[in-house]
Amino acid sequence: MKKVSFLVLIMLSFGAIAQQDNTMKIAKLKYHGGGDWYANKTALPNLAKFCNETLGTSLAPSEDAVDVGSPEIFLYPYVYMTGHGNVLFSDPEATNLREYLISGGFLHIDDNYGLDQFVRLEMKKVFPELEFIELPFSHSIYHQKYQFAEGLPKIHEHDGKAPMGYGLIYEGRLVCFYSYECDLGNGWEDQSIYNDPETVRQKALQMGANIIAYCFTSF
Repeated sequence: MKKVSFLVLIMLSFGAIAQQDNTMKIAKLKYHGGGDWYANKTALPNLAKFCNETLGTSLAPSEDAVDVGSPEIFLYPYVYMTGHGNVLFSDPEATNLREYLISGGFLHIDDNYGLDQFVRLEMKKVFPELEFIELPFSHSIYHQKYQFAEGLPKIHEHDGKAPMGYGLIYEGRLVCFYSYECDLGNGWEDQSIYNDPETVRQKALQMGANIIAYCFTSF
């Protein structure tokens, strides 16, 4: 019954948002531990604009921030988590995030270099029974509007490793997508910030649009 009640809450919340201004909101996850959760300030607004133009979505252009332990997390169908450093979830925060995810929410973790060792430990608090698995290139998240036959695009080089897409799958549903050694969010940023070629930025935005499309159509 608890899961059903959270699903109802999500649907009611989404409906309330849509009725207010005909837009859907996505948000960045605010966490504790000292890591820079606030990184990539122009990323989500640019992704929202791209999705509205190419997918026909009605995403709000603002960058909302939502605390991992807040009930307001249930207002957002897609939550984006990034950063370079330490992450710390309290037990109540981990429980709140778990309820959000098993009730229909979607978390996209985007390692901005340096997040990996911390986020894996903290997500174990959220799903102690699950392990991150590498998603095959045939997974539908890579084949929404845009085709990525070889998985995630490489946006920025760090350690020379190939980009990898991992997932947490709960009861057959992908509830968390983890982009690693990729820097998708950097590719969503204003071009002037990293000076990436437009072809690289477009690949990042297209993959981001695929993630949004998957999130909105897979329950």
